Amino acid sequence: MNENGSIALSWLEERPALPAGVTWGVPWKRGELERGTPLTLRGIHESSVPLQTWPTAYWPDGSVKWTAHAASLAAGSAQPGYTLQRCTGTEAASASLTVLERDEYIEVDTGAVVCRLSRSGSSVIQALQIGGKTVCSSGELVGMREEQHATSGRRMLLQETLHSVVERASVEQDGPIRAVVKLEGRHQASNSERKWLPFTLRFIFYTQQASVRVVHTFLYDGNPHQDFLRGLGIRFHVPMSGPLYNRHVRLAGDTGWFSESPKGLMTFRLPDRQRELYELQTAGSYIALDREEDTELLALLNDSPEWGDFKLSQNASDSYTIQKRTKEGCSWISAVSGRRSGGLLYAGSEGGGLAIGVRRFWEKFPSSLEASGLTGDEAALTAWFWPPDAPAMDLRHYDTETHVHSCYEGADELRSTPYGVGNTNELTIWCCEHSPKHDLLDAMVREKESPPLLVCEPSRYYETRALGHWSLPDRSTPVKDQLEDTLDHLIGFYQEEIEQRRWYGFWDYGDVMHSYDPVRHTWRYDVGGCAWQNTELAPNIWLWYMFLRSGRADIFRLAEAMTRHTSEVDVYHIGEYAGLGSRHNVLHWGCGCKEARIGMAGLHTFYYYLTADERIGDMMDEAKDADYATLRLDPMRAYFGKDEFPTHTRSGPDWAAFCSNWLAQWERYEDTSYRDKMLRGVECLKGMPFRLLSGPVFGYEPKTGELLYMGEENYGHHLMICMGGAQVWAEMAHLLQDPEWETMLAEYGEFYNLPKEEKIRRTSGALQGKDWNIPMLSTAMMAFASMRLANVELAQQAWAYLLHSPYNWSVNMPLESQEVPRQAFVRSIREIPWISTNTVSQWSINVIVCLEWIGEYVPEALDSIGERGEATS
Repeated sequence: MNENGSIALSWLEERPALPAGVTWGVPWKRGELERGTPLTLRGIHESSVPLQTWPTAYWPDGSVKWTAHAASLAAGSAQPGYTLQRCTGTEAASASLTVLERDEYIEVDTGAVVCRLSRSGSSVIQALQIGGKTVCSSGELVGMREEQHATSGRRMLLQETLHSVVERASVEQDGPIRAVVKLEGRHQASNSERKWLPFTLRFIFYTQQASVRVVHTFLYDGNPHQDFLRGLGIRFHVPMSGPLYNRHVRLAGDTGWFSESPKGLMTFRLPDRQRELYELQTAGSYIALDREEDTELLALLNDSPEWGDFKLSQNASDSYTIQKRTKEGCSWISAVSGRRSGGLLYAGSEGGGLAIGVRRFWEKFPSSLEASGLTGDEAALTAWFWPPDAPAMDLRHYDTETHVHSCYEGADELRSTPYGVGNTNELTIWCCEHSPKHDLLDAMVREKESPPLLVCEPSRYYETRALGHWSLPDRSTPVKDQLEDTLDHLIGFYQEEIEQRRWYGFWDYGDVMHSYDPVRHTWRYDVGGCAWQNTELAPNIWLWYMFLRSGRADIFRLAEAMTRHTSEVDVYHIGEYAGLGSRHNVLHWGCGCKEARIGMAGLHTFYYYLTADERIGDMMDEAKDADYATLRLDPMRAYFGKDEFPTHTRSGPDWAAFCSNWLAQWERYEDTSYRDKMLRGVECLKGMPFRLLSGPVFGYEPKTGELLYMGEENYGHHLMICMGGAQVWAEMAHLLQDPEWETMLAEYGEFYNLPKEEKIRRTSGALQGKDWNIPMLSTAMMAFASMRLANVELAQQAWAYLLHSPYNWSVNMPLESQEVPRQAFVRSIREIPWISTNTVSQWSINVIVCLEWIGEYVPEALDSIGERGEATS
């Protein structure tokens, strides 16, 4: 916060060039902002910007922890920076946005466009108007289901077309700057009573904006051996008027635009004026042909073909094609091909048109944009999240059995099922009164791909402690400088690896892989638990810490993609495993281990508080009662059979994940029942023979949150802390301000790496030093203990484990990659043979935390400290 009490804000990336709505979050120190305090947004020239503000989290003392804000900016009005400050007068937000609720529809008027959304039926949009002209007469979700049956030894395919059925509609925000309307429903075939594929659509509006942001989520609730999705998308119907040569279609290529008309002015014969008119038409200008002056051209046009349908298909991350045809029943002809489309389609006529931009279009291939019926009175514009031209979506498991011993799969049971997983896609629609020029289309692509976002300075996130304990960059010594370089280089390596390995695709984009194979020079994509990471060892936290301490936009977008993926694809939203997620596997839902820690709220709070994203808020709410899922599927079923306890849980990662979920409910809604449930567990641990050292497996009663003693050293202790548990427990200490809980954390950090003989001595033989594994994973807990106990030796030991751990659990510095021999892989690549995402995630997190808590004890040189912290000569 500045000296005058204001908070500096800047753009994450470039200032928006178009009119833009922006929503962002701001953290506050405990006690710094009382609820109801009015705030104002000011530009660098002291001009006030109308602002909508709402709280998104509270501190235990009732003060505001996070606020969210919305502003609407006119074209060219965005300033380089802003300040957020308390109001000194009675400044009110502009109230030009209105929301009208009726029995049949919800209507939002932004002052620039009017959108009417359905409360029921197959249409999600009833109408969308700009300047009194309708540019979208209706809109619905569409899809295609392919059913496979084996009959008489032959495979039979049955296909049916799906459409949306709206079942619920609600207004989540009603202005004055920002409005959000949420539609929920399912898909249904016209000839079937079955309703399936639940969907959620959010339409986000800003005052005076002619664009609408749409967030689309669907859940898969079919049988993967029978229900094959052949298409899934959203379709908009656009009225068309005027002669065909004044109708236009635009499709984004790699760098430029495919610009055509259903009736191009290019013909075999070229009257004198034709070239000039043809250039004007291609640029999107209105063409006025004179019956007398242009008689020859009009005659030629009457004879020329009419191209009614156009489509762009992104079939792979490196390949798209654009095709067109005259009408249904005729062949598609190829127009052009390219590598990575910008993912935007415009179609319109003299009465205006609609532009649709799909975010992460090529990254989440296969995808497609299609405009059909351009020669009629109404065109259909479809954004296909999974296009009908692509192979049917195959969600079956990769084998019919598990491979626990050979492939590190987690359970003997084959519980691979996609039932209940989700996928979210984002798009922006622009209402256009005229065909947009290329510069405007370019700006649309930029801003749908990287929505404008205001952010605080890293120091602001740091000083509020509203997102945990981590350090700002520190290069004050040679070793610290090398640590910072390595942290940066690790981020750079994974950014390059995502591109080099093509970690893209509808179900994969946002995740990274787990373990590397230096013999095949590839990640172990086909080796059970060594394939996709699925939040194992908390890479989300690593990426978000790196953004918070740097403010780098590229890291934000990396963390954002992982958040969107892991919160949807890696967890179950409905069905038997709702509240749980799948451990790392070849398929994101493939592992038989279904655990709460995969989707714990603490992995996603960063993105929610920074952006106020409603869908991520849904995910945090879904997880609040994840502990009840252990009644349906005991996480310790393979180790402890049926006994006197309702179910079992580990103090970490299970109970730590539950606490993360409960913390979110407590701070977001001030729901003290979840706080009390967490406190009940804390009190149970206080009563254990060795407090947090006991267990870590306990009997568990989800109704009360009670942990029930079952013995000592009954599972690996490293799993208590390496899945984000250490960060959750530290956050609890910060919020609860319970000295005994802090003492328990320090006790754990100090005890973890004691020699076996000392563990036995201190506990009179109750703890034998069994399964206190991988010291590097405990270094943040050691740092906490060192800080609280003023134990310098413990700090030195922690740095020794970070800088010199054996068994591939520390990062080699300096970080160096090497070129793979030409014939050893299918294309030219570089590799780090020892790389492991588990190691990189946890090493980075622990380094960042240790720099904060015990940074003063970083050794002067890498070789100046031994593995257990002893000084070396």
